[in-house]
Amino acid sequence: MSQVLLINVSGDDRPGITVALTEVLAQYDVTILDIGQAVIHDQLAWGMLVRLHGMANDGPLYRDVLLRAHDLGLSVRFTPVSNGQYARWAGGHGRPRHVVTLLSRELSAAHLEAAARLIAGHGLNIDRIERLSGRSALERSSEERRAAIELTVRGNVDEPRAMRASLLRIGQELEVDIAIQADDIYRRNRRLVCFDMDSTLIPVEIIDEIARLAGVGEQVAAITARAMAGELDFATSFRARVRLLRGVRQSSLDALARRVALTEGAERLIGILKALGYRIAILSGGFTWFAEHLKQQLDIDYVYANELVIDNGTVTGEVAGTVVDGERKAALLRELADREGISLAQTIAVGDGANDLPMLSAAGLGVAFHAKPLVRERASHAIGTLGLDGLLYLLGVRDHELVSIVRQPL
Repeated sequence: MSQVLLINVSGDDRPGITVALTEVLAQYDVTILDIGQAVIHDQLAWGMLVRLHGMANDGPLYRDVLLRAHDLGLSVRFTPVSNGQYARWAGGHGRPRHVVTLLSRELSAAHLEAAARLIAGHGLNIDRIERLSGRSALERSSEERRAAIELTVRGNVDEPRAMRASLLRIGQELEVDIAIQADDIYRRNRRLVCFDMDSTLIPVEIIDEIARLAGVGEQVAAITARAMAGELDFATSFRARVRLLRGVRQSSLDALARRVALTEGAERLIGILKALGYRIAILSGGFTWFAEHLKQQLDIDYVYANELVIDNGTVTGEVAGTVVDGERKAALLRELADREGISLAQTIAVGDGANDLPMLSAAGLGVAFHAKPLVRERASHAIGTLGLDGLLYLLGVRDHELVSIVRQPL
């Protein structure tokens, strides 16, 4: 004869609680079926689902656990579990699991309520909630803060497009990023990250910056905006813009490269990814001369961009070879995955423009970063509230795990 029992314990957390409780349970014929623990602000919630073997009278076990919990200043609750209840619980083992990640400068109850309502509305159940971001001092300004939590949910997503549209709507209304991913082995085994450059690794479009040097800034910026929004063919519009750059001196380009800053979080993100063994690529519709500058600065492994023709120290208004457009970026991502001996499911692509959509779709994890509306709508995931290092949270990385890698405050 056996019975199943759920034991829940709560109270002030301190070392030795699990030892004390299992020391009591070890005196009886008990099998552990499930166990979990969470600590929030030094308050413990501890639970164990056990099977009691051959115990027609389980009174002594109840008594001994209660006494030990009382000695520790803890509250304890016993809940008998019927065979039918256990069978239903065990039967959920094979159901699909997903991870929902919430990102913002600060997370509010309204953010979590909206996400939880959406999850429940699609028939999914939340199994676990964890904080990924570090502990933030109250005196930090909101601009300095990063907040991220991860919800593990179980169930079938029957209408993924509708759910994605709802996530996007909530994000725009509440200024929070919400991403949902399959909780599979590939999520924890990405190996290659391909970045767009302009408006992704750097916060500007280099071609627009050169255009200002040439005195044609407004003309080029207008074409760039339409191309990034998907209104113009990228390759054709790119060559039209480059023709307007004729006459800019190489020395002016070098000065520009020295003063363009990196996007918030870019250096931290790439430093961490490199330390973790990731391979990093720039796949850019911009120019090789600037991408090579970033390659040296950030220790990038691969660079593919457009070669701006410079003759006698002056921009000619031409580009050499095939323009790196959206389809070329997707093809390069596939080529690099083959070269690295990994599957596409192990790749990540990050970009902001319409010409990034093919590689975002091809990658195992495609992320629209501070992207144009069209790209946010079509990409599977989006980051718009944090810097580029917010990508780490989508990979399930916790700030406390990075203490040995990152020298600056988290």
